[in-house]
Amino acid sequence: MTEILWLGRGGQGAFTAAKILGAAYALNAGCHALAFPSFGPERRGAPVRAFTKLDHKPISDRSETEKADYIIILDDTLYSENLKNLLKSGGKILVNTRQAQAEQILPFDGDSLAKELRLPVVNTVMMGALAGVSGIVSIENLHQAIQNYMPEKIREKNKSAVQKAAEEAAAL
Repeated sequence: MTEILWLGRGGQGAFTAAKILGAAYALNAGCHALAFPSFGPERRGAPVRAFTKLDHKPISDRSETEKADYIIILDDTLYSENLKNLLKSGGKILVNTRQAQAEQILPFDGDSLAKELRLPVVNTVMMGALAGVSGIVSIENLHQAIQNYMPEKIREKNKSAVQKAAEEAAAL
């Protein structure tokens, strides 16, 4: 099973990204996905965790991920060295930041790309970056999931974000 932990702040769309990634993965025959959030009192700006579990068999474990293959951080102020303890062997942390990072940490400037595309949040940008570095889901499937789950007025911008981010992140 591939497990992804999303860290963001309320209003950044961490849970939306977790759901769309799962929906995109489940478009493949025989693939199953589960996405769910974990947060306290709902308010904009509060730390939020979301989880995506991906597998080729039905997923019965609905508990929070203890060890992730990927940790995606939408706000770099949520980064902590302790997050490395939450990674499986060979796991990676993808951080929305302009700063260079250490081993196991992949920096990606999602904010600049979101600004360029006039997106208010970086969730789909970082989802595209994850697809670019991991290959766990195709861009075509992400586009289809966006088509199925996002309001029409924001679909094209988000499809562009996924595409551009995946292309840029593939070089990481």
